[in-house]
Amino acid sequence: MKSCVFCNLDLDSHQNIILSNDECLFLQLNESNKEGGLLEGAGVIVPKKHRETVFDLTESEWNQTYSLLQEVKKYLDQEYNPQGYNLGWNCGAVGGQHISHAHFHVIPRFKDEPFAGKGIRYIFKSKKNVRK
Repeated sequence: MKSCVFCNLDLDSHQNIILSNDECLFLQLNESNKEGGLLEGAGVIVPKKHRETVFDLTESEWNQTYSLLQEVKKYLDQEYNPQGYNLGWNCGAVGGQHISHAHFHVIPRFKDEPFAGKGIRYIFKSKKNVRK
C-alpha cells in the first residue's frame, strides 16, 4: 500500500529498522509519547508484506514474528536492561489500532517508571471504561 507507513518506511523518518528476518522487521520509534515521556526501547514487529491485522498473518509470518521476538528480547535486554515487558496487538479501530498494518508492540518496562507494576489490564479495569 502506497500510504502505509510500515510498507513504505520512508514516509515516517521516526522509524528505525533494528532487526529483521525473512518476513518481519523490528522498528524502534524515535518519538515521545503524548505525555512528553519517552517509551525507551519500545518498538513494533511488523510483517514485511501488508497484512491488516494479526488475524491476517500467514503461519510462516506468525512463526517469523515469534522468532524475531526472541532476538528483540535479547537486544533490548542487552541495550536497555528492562525489568519487564508489555507485549500486544491492537486489532481494528475499536481495539486501538491506528495504523492498518499488523504490528506487534514490544514495550520494555522499568522499575523506576511512574507506572511500574501497572500492566495492560490497568487501563481496562478502570471504572471509566464501563460500557453504557
